[in-house]
Amino acid sequence: MPRGTLPRFTRSPLAPLVLATLLAGCQGLPGASSAAAPAEDPMAGAPPVTRGLDAESLSGLLVAELAGQRGDYPRATRGFLDIAERYGSAPLAERATLAARFSEDPRLLEEAARRWQSLAPQSDSPARLLSSLAIQRGDWDAALEQRLAAISRGAQEELSGFVESALEAGADPAPLLARMREHLDEQLEASGETGHDSELATALLEAAAGERATAEQRLSRLARAAPELPELWQVRARLALEADDPASARSAARRGLEVAPGDPRLMLLLARAEIRLGGIEAAEATTNALLDDHGDDPELRLGLARLFLEEEHLPPARRLLLPLVGDDQAPPLAFLLLGAIAEEEGEVDNALLYYRQVPKGEQFLAARLSAARMLIEDDRLLDARAFLRLERLRHEAYHSELVSLEVELLDEAGLVEQADALLDSELSRRPDDERLRYQRAMRAFADDDLAAMEADLRHIIENDPDNANALNALGYTLADADLEGRLEEARALIERAHSLEPGNPAILDSLGWVRYRQGDPEGALPWLERAWSAMPDQEIAAHLIEVLWALGEEQRARELLEEARHRFEERPLIDDLLQRYPELDAPGRDD
Repeated sequence: MPRGTLPRFTRSPLAPLVLATLLAGCQGLPGASSAAAPAEDPMAGAPPVTRGLDAESLSGLLVAELAGQRGDYPRATRGFLDIAERYGSAPLAERATLAARFSEDPRLLEEAARRWQSLAPQSDSPARLLSSLAIQRGDWDAALEQRLAAISRGAQEELSGFVESALEAGADPAPLLARMREHLDEQLEASGETGHDSELATALLEAAAGERATAEQRLSRLARAAPELPELWQVRARLALEADDPASARSAARRGLEVAPGDPRLMLLLARAEIRLGGIEAAEATTNALLDDHGDDPELRLGLARLFLEEEHLPPARRLLLPLVGDDQAPPLAFLLLGAIAEEEGEVDNALLYYRQVPKGEQFLAARLSAARMLIEDDRLLDARAFLRLERLRHEAYHSELVSLEVELLDEAGLVEQADALLDSELSRRPDDERLRYQRAMRAFADDDLAAMEADLRHIIENDPDNANALNALGYTLADADLEGRLEEARALIERAHSLEPGNPAILDSLGWVRYRQGDPEGALPWLERAWSAMPDQEIAAHLIEVLWALGEEQRARELLEEARHRFEERPLIDDLLQRYPELDAPGRDD
């Protein structure tokens, strides 16, 4: 096969079961969702426009209003923005922002919000919206800047929770720390003191940046100045756990509970510390107290069970989960976790019963995958395949996904011929099944059978001309293979895909790569840069490095090469690039 792995435009459904941490936070766009247009006019609650319009502006306003009522939100947004610019009207810019919320265009929404902010610089609403948009695109630095600007205007913005979310999302702490230190200096200069929440946020960033001693000093000063803060003891307990010091974490959590008895976050931290110290009975007493204090909530039980599972204490986790499964409204995750516990303890048939009870929905395929893989590992391949066939009969809506899952499990077991036979058999009965046909195309690609791959992708495109995934896959493959006389065809396919999904980073990468293949590295560069910014994966990195090298930008190419080496543990495409361009390696390097 030409590249060592399946191309980036296909995604395997086989993801391992991951137990998320209980204390993870989330940040989202406030207000209305753009997933589906509302039944009633979403502009009804927007501020009214009452005076000051000439005839042309009145006409434009009416057009924008009608566009909004028809659901043409991009046109409505543009109309309101034009008039807002002409009259310097913050209410019109706010109205444009409301329309942009429903446009499903984050760039347009950000443009409208920035215009609103420029016309209403003292308003916190556009700042909060811009902060949320920055978080959605992973720009934590910009999000922090918006929050600090709001604080400087007197708004109440939580910084420690924001920093926790940023760090959990993998944000680089260094630039955030530098900005927070500037903020502390600004607070000292303005009022002679710093905010407690700002100090906590800075300490979190210092610890994340490897300056743990500095963080501890900061927290110790804060403990002397404001020992009554529950948040202080939460941070101290959390950092102690991260430093693998459960005894200090327990001490901090207990101190916090003296200040704030029953605080659920402190009790969770205490339970986690007790578990780490082997005090399972004490941890169970704490978790039982949480359930007593906050109601026997299923989500709370699930979260508490995770605490024990993370440290591989299965019996207390099972005790927490079992009361859930007797309820008709039992959370699907409870069955999945109980199945995993039974599997871990060697109770294969018991685990299978739990896995089969996971209903349709988010956990359905994960449960069937776990069950089938468990049977295969127990040398019961025939039982695993029979189980999956039975599940296909019971759950027709998941037929394609379950076949696809079985194919990949057979591949994992080294039974490639059986996997091929299963795919061919299913496609002979369901020739228009796009998922299975696409999977067969990718398998043909892996076998270097481009003709078979193209035949399957053409079949998908003929039946579904707007299938951007298939269009991009075929166009990219033709471009990457550099087949004589077919680059224009490849470009046309990719451009069709781009017109359907203009923000898809895989398609942006393909647009750049086909231009490079056509001898236009300058035209390729901006597309590849956009793709890398949106989805930094090793394939895009390899393409961008090669184009930078071709353009003579050797320093940038080598800098990106070093970044890719640090970012990707496995990087076959980068390694292949170095075999073709050994001079890319910096002089003196001996990897």
